[in-house]
Amino acid sequence: MDTNNWQQEQKRLDWVRNKLQTRISELEPEVGGLYDQAADIRRRFWEEVTINTSTYEDFEESFYSINQQSAILAERERGHKLLKQQWRNMNRLLPSPYFGRIDFQEEGASQNEQIYIGVSSFVDDDGLSFLIYDWRTPIASMYYDCSPGPAAYVTPVGQIEGVMELKRQYQIQNGQIRNMFDASETIGDELLQQVLGKGADSQMKSIVATIQKEQNAIIRNDKSRMLIVQGAAGSGKTSAALQRVAYLLYKYRETIKADQIVLFSPNTMFASYISTVLPELGEENMQQTTFQEYLDYWLGSTLQLEDPFDGIEYVLTAQEEPGYEARLQGMKYKSSESFLQDLQNYGNWLGREGMRFKPIRFRNRTLITAERMRAAFYDYERSLPLYNRIALLQEWLLDELTLLERKERAASWVEEELNYLDNEQYAEAFRSLHKEKELFDLTEHFTSVREKLMNKRREDEGDFDFASKEEDLLRQRVAKESFKPLRKGVRKFSFIDVKSIYGQLFESEAVYRERTNREELPALWPEICRQTRDRLDAQALYYEDATPYLYLKELIEGVRTNTEVRHVFIDEGQDYSPFQYEYVRKLFPRARMTVLGDFGQAIFMQATSLDASNSPLVRLYGADETTLIRLLRSYRSTKEIVEFTKLMLPGGDAIMPFDRRGQKPLLATMGSGEKRTAQVAGDIASLIAEGYDSIAIITKTAAESREVYDALRMHEVEALQLITKETPVFEKGVMVIPVYLAKGVEFDAVLVWDASTETYGQEHERKLLYTACTRAMHRLHLYTTGDWSPFVQALPADLYEQASY
Repeated sequence: MDTNNWQQEQKRLDWVRNKLQTRISELEPEVGGLYDQAADIRRRFWEEVTINTSTYEDFEESFYSINQQSAILAERERGHKLLKQQWRNMNRLLPSPYFGRIDFQEEGASQNEQIYIGVSSFVDDDGLSFLIYDWRTPIASMYYDCSPGPAAYVTPVGQIEGVMELKRQYQIQNGQIRNMFDASETIGDELLQQVLGKGADSQMKSIVATIQKEQNAIIRNDKSRMLIVQGAAGSGKTSAALQRVAYLLYKYRETIKADQIVLFSPNTMFASYISTVLPELGEENMQQTTFQEYLDYWLGSTLQLEDPFDGIEYVLTAQEEPGYEARLQGMKYKSSESFLQDLQNYGNWLGREGMRFKPIRFRNRTLITAERMRAAFYDYERSLPLYNRIALLQEWLLDELTLLERKERAASWVEEELNYLDNEQYAEAFRSLHKEKELFDLTEHFTSVREKLMNKRREDEGDFDFASKEEDLLRQRVAKESFKPLRKGVRKFSFIDVKSIYGQLFESEAVYRERTNREELPALWPEICRQTRDRLDAQALYYEDATPYLYLKELIEGVRTNTEVRHVFIDEGQDYSPFQYEYVRKLFPRARMTVLGDFGQAIFMQATSLDASNSPLVRLYGADETTLIRLLRSYRSTKEIVEFTKLMLPGGDAIMPFDRRGQKPLLATMGSGEKRTAQVAGDIASLIAEGYDSIAIITKTAAESREVYDALRMHEVEALQLITKETPVFEKGVMVIPVYLAKGVEFDAVLVWDASTETYGQEHERKLLYTACTRAMHRLHLYTTGDWSPFVQALPADLYEQASY
């Protein structure tokens, strides 16, 4: 840029910042004033309202008075929230008001318009002239999608065409232009170089200033029911998805709120890692959970559920245990669409026979037997779905409990319970009877003489027997309170023996084939059945059984659906099974789904392919409503690290590195474990001295992480942390972490503790090593005390440096 151009841009920037500062100063007293008004109304709410229920008119007046005060308070709070949001947006803009500019001349217009783009909009005093356009506005899409020349953007009223005459990027800090570039095809490499060259942070940052064209296609896609993003490691999948959430909340702000969007994260630590992105953009965070948390919630305390990380620990460490191969076969089959079909067929079989119920017992007695329930269930119309017949059975059980409760009122145990009632319970009964007596007297007063004569016998016997009525009322209350847990249990379907129903499917291979019509099964199916039964007998479930168990439960009880949620995001989508995707679709029937993943990092047995036309995900919504976007450029790591890691994967040569240079990965061979520990400790100290403050020592398993952590503590490694599946928050420092917990996170430097053939020698371990290496942004070290993994040995020697100690 020439000096004159730079000065003009800085002058314009100063002018905009002055406008922002003026508006902020004007808004501050308004924001505070409205807050004080709302607080005052809330404090004096009941002082302004007189409650009078003496007559219907008084009650009606009180009702409208409360409503009026409530409406005034709601109006003040809405006004305060809106003004405060504007005030926050302006304060967020002030240090760096915008990051881009395009000059666009619309077709038919006499001159071009200078469009400055930032994280939110800012309008001049006239209320019409945009000084800054929000990056999510339709016109701003040209900044990401178009290069200088013919350009167009889509609005609700149609496409606007014209010519883009300029595309410029800015790097602004504290009101000063630090860098300025004119870009052509894409967002300029110069700015990306500087952004990507920075260190890793403890929390993910917004990428709106550097969104690439292919990422923008993800962000602004609002047509597809199923959007699949298959992206290489470090391609910006998650970042683009979070900007997509911000875009949806902006474009559909009248109809979609943050709590109508759900993100399934891979673990709780990752949820904390991304928690600041949306607030940076002025939006509330969407709902975040893990699939494990969802399963735990619905299974409750009935069964102990294995989590997916314990499952992968088993896969990686239990090769010598009996039944290992059968467990692996069971993991794969129970995650498949075939098993889903089997459970549907099993549900049809249960409609004819085989339902199991639990008897309803009370005070060591059986009130309603399982046999009676079964007979009643199979007496209902066989054409009705299971859950409809269960609803009828539930209604029948509640009616039966009402009859049984009435009979129990005369039982001797009720009389015994009366002896233990406290004074308050007697007083409450007396008050109830007193009200009943008042009603009785009022009725008598208005009864005609004729009716009094007809009721002469009742009058002779006494108008109102307090003693007998008090005992009847107390008996009624004792019985009702005692039966309350039974009714609650019936409403919660506790009379259905779901565990036995699921377990009886695995009685034997022959039984399974008969009840599911399945011909082909895994070779070790009898052992799979035994393992499943043993686990159920121990009141526990394998992770691969959890979703099928809930699916069967809902076939019987009825599907729990959430029709409020409009968008579901699934990160690390390759780690979900076809069965789980079908379950999520049923759970959120009105929601559009965005799935982000990389099949190159599919390290779990239940992995689902994302990048194929016959993928189970495509079948969920159909090819017409599914869009697949591939991200092949990797931005996280230096070019040297990407060139090294991509060749570990079959077909990985399609991954394109961003041209950010750095050191080649270092392969260090050690003579002993002690030497490796000392060398790693020394390398960590050197990396910290170079300014890297996010360093990960990545191991294969959690058990290995604990051993490495203990060994490095002996060397007094600075700021050392052990990351486990319970770690709630991602923080900077030196951390020892198993590879499966490092997915989705990035570090300045990665040290792969053991890259030997013993640790990463099997084909299913290839993606584990790839995942570990691709966490590195700037530096990558691999260590071994033996032979290198075959996936390392196969790499060209010119891609790395070597050292021996």
